[in-house]
Amino acid sequence: MLKHLRLLSTGRNPLAPRRQQTPAQTAQQVGDLIYGQFLVANKDMEPEMVCIDSSGRSSGMGLIGQDGFLFKVSLGLIRKLLAPKCEIIQELSQLYPFELVLGMNGRIWVKAKTVQQTLIIVNILEACEYMTAEQRKQALAKLSGN
Repeated sequence: MLKHLRLLSTGRNPLAPRRQQTPAQTAQQVGDLIYGQFLVANKDMEPEMVCIDSSGRSSGMGLIGQDGFLFKVSLGLIRKLLAPKCEIIQELSQLYPFELVLGMNGRIWVKAKTVQQTLIIVNILEACEYMTAEQRKQALAKLSGN
């Protein structure tokens, strides 16, 4: 979540104001949710966040929509979810279509078609840290009606 407006570098940011865009299209306000990466982050310098990768492309980074749900989990769960063949995400994607953003700071943003589906996915993601694979499959089977 954006806490300080000066944190984003306007020179390296696809969200930065451009002449052809209106201020409403590019406005960033305190409380906006932004997916990006830190270019500079150490105790002796002011942090600088960018919304482009090393090749100059946005690669999905930038302002995240107003809908969705942001919550915090353990870093262990984040690492598990970021694994290339994560069964949890594969099984959830068979239940509902959804968007998912995982942050290495322990934050997860989820958006599904409805608020109810979003909250179900959030609850499953929070609970799966303490579930075995079999328990998770049983819970998903109950939700899918099988």
